[in-house]
Amino acid sequence: MLVSANTNSVLRCIHANIERCASLSFPSFRCGSLKRSDKMAAHKSFRIKQKLAKKLKQNRSVPQWVRLRTGNTIRYNAKRRHWRRTKLKL
Repeated sequence: MLVSANTNSVLRCIHANIERCASLSFPSFRCGSLKRSDKMAAHKSFRIKQKLAKKLKQNRSVPQWVRLRTGNTIRYNAKRRHWRRTKLKL
């Protein structure tokens, strides 16, 4: 009896989570939803190109020697940026 009661409560919890997730509405992403300012020019100015290069160099993981030197207190780069999630606003 104890096993079946525990199983029923687990199944009820799973069913409630599925219903809650199904009720969430996710935004639809379309190709035409970008603003004109969000598009990148094919011919970039030298200043923009320098800024992009600097951001490219900054966007890397912490070197292993830093982990060893700090005793693994610094484990990851907190300012790491994903190309799709966070834009640079240049």
